Amino acid sequence: MAQTTTWSILDMQRDTATGGVTTVYWECRVQDDTETDCVAVEGGKLRLTPDANAPDFVAYSALTEATVLGWVYDSLIEGDETATEAKTRIETDRQGKVTAQVAKKTGESSGMPW
Repeated sequence: MAQTTTWSILDMQRDTATGGVTTVYWECRVQDDTETDCVAVEGGKLRLTPDANAPDFVAYSALTEATVLGWVYDSLIEGDETATEAKTRIETDRQGKVTAQVAKKTGESSGMPW
């Protein structure tokens, strides 16, 4: 069973004076490629406190989706995980939910025997 996993930034809020992003709305969507109604989504809101004077500050106009997703992955870290491991944990959990949906859907049928 093939599944598609998509990470997306849905919206962002920023301080217009500094160009610093203050809130990121994100989601991880996993969908079965054959059963289009079998989907599992994890999403959230990441609050940030940007410092325009910090050496790693990235102004809104210079951001890429990859940079912002990196912030999201970093925010998901639990314990000794790396950002990549946190991302994989979320994906694996969502993939398991889609697999269960497909199994339930293909293991059931409706109707009457007459």
